[in-house]
Order: sequence, then C-alpha cells, then structure tokens
Amino acid sequence: MTKFYHMLNKKPALERINPSFGSSILVKQHSEQIATHQAFWHFHPELELVYVNKGQGKVHIGNHLSYFNNSQLLLLGANLPHHGFSDRLTAKGSETIVQFKPDFLGETFLSMPEMKPITTLFEKAKKGVVYKPETKRRVDPKIEKLLSMEGFKKVILFLEILQDLALSNDYTLLNVDGFAFETSIQDSHKIDVIYKHINSHFEHVIPLEEIAYEVSMTVPAFCRYFKKATGKTFTKSVNEYRVVHAIKLLSESSMSITDICYECGFNNFSHFNKLFNEFTGKSASKYRSEMKKIVQ
Repeated sequence: MTKFYHMLNKKPALERINPSFGSSILVKQHSEQIATHQAFWHFHPELELVYVNKGQGKVHIGNHLSYFNNSQLLLLGANLPHHGFSDRLTAKGSETIVQFKPDFLGETFLSMPEMKPITTLFEKAKKGVVYKPETKRRVDPKIEKLLSMEGFKKVILFLEILQDLALSNDYTLLNVDGFAFETSIQDSHKIDVIYKHINSHFEHVIPLEEIAYEVSMTVPAFCRYFKKATGKTFTKSVNEYRVVHAIKLLSESSMSITDICYECGFNNFSHFNKLFNEFTGKSASKYRSEMKKIVQ
C-alpha cells in the first residue's frame, strides 16, 4: 500500500541551508518526484516559502496534518518542524522553495515602521500559513520568477512577495490551537522515530508498549512526553494519520469507502465515519462526492 512518506533510516538533524555566494535568499525548484532526503521530520532557523504548482501530497507541519490535490502555497516560520510536501508532482508540476533568515536584511531594517506588516507576517508564520486561490494567483508567478533573478532585483522582487503575503487576508493558519512548537535536535530525533513508526504501521494496531520501546521509554513516560511535545495523545495522532490517508485514497482511488476504512487501519466502520467527520467536518461519502464535482 502507499505509505505516508519515504523516509531515511538516519537520525534527523538541524538542516543547514546555504544560499549561493553573494546571496541572502536560497531559491530552488524541483520538477521531478521529490528526493527522499527531504521527506523526514526536520527544522531549520530559516523561514520557508513553498509553492507547489501541480501535485498531490500530505502536509505535516507542527501539529497540522492535511492532504492537497492541486496547488499549494505555504509559509513556515523559523524552527517549525515539518516533512517534505509533495508525494508526487503531476505533468508539468514543480515545487519552488524559498528559504531565508528572518533578519536577512538586518535587524535594523526590520525595525523600520514600513516593515511592520512583514514582521507581523513572520509572527503568523510560526503557526504555519496556507494561502487560498486569490493570493496564489497573484503571488505564484513572482515566486517562480525569482529563479531567474540575481542580486538587487531578486531582493526587491522578494520584498514585493512578502508584502503581498503580509497584506493578504486570503489565508488559513495551520496550528490555530496555539500549539505550533519550536523544537530541539533531541526532541526532533524522538518525534521523528515516533512518526516513522506510525508511518510504517498505522494500518495495524500500534500498542503503547511497542512505540514506547522504540524511544526507550516506559509507557507512562512516553505518554507524558508525547502529549507535552505535541499537545495530543498518541492514539489521536495515529487516528489523524489514518484519516488523512483515507482522504488521499478517497481522492486518488476508486476503492469503496468500506475498503478504504479497513485499508487505513480502522477495524470499525462506524468509528471510522465518526472520526472522519470530526476531522473534516463531513462524512467520507460527502467528501468523495464533493471531490468528484471539483474534478468534473
């Protein structure tokens, strides 16, 4: 079955981002399936602007889990842990990433009153921001244009992009429960081990004893640690993985809803329906019918 992410079996570390010589902004683009080295739980002190023009994937940022099946424009704050975004890119699809330090123009520049909207934007980014179609249509061509620009013109265009995002009301915060955590290397390693295990086994029951053993903890210590680190119980996190995978299958496959329920690790159809409704605000059948209308 399709897995959540393709991950390496190495410990995650602070990702070090090195812009090209003479530049304070790193801009890169992927036009093929995303390399596996990106699909692990990681963080970095740079903010990250991500634009996927055509693709599908699961979004896991801080405590937020969701699925997208078209284009995506995201802004992530410094040290906000996340996975890679695109499971795959469609025809002519690409993922453009812009990474930059909050003070890439200097702390004095950010303290100017004219920069207030952008400093407020950086605060919002700590929770993760996803932009809606109106903002995407306006900003996306500018993001892709950054790839062909250098020096002063590149900085000016990037400031225009930041200003566009700062003035937009067409967005959603991803970690609105106030629990978008900044992480440490040690916590990142433990959480990565836990998410890898969920990723590999979410279609089956995962006993607490089993996952606690993976991170060398007792069950009570693990439960306390995981709730403190993520703001959720382990059971809730596993069920969210299952529901998001169900959303993917509802969108991409012709499997029956009953088969999807059991494929995703639920052993009770009414329980699946209840959790799906709680997570998405609608039933699985309604979600699928709405997706069909969008495609048509």
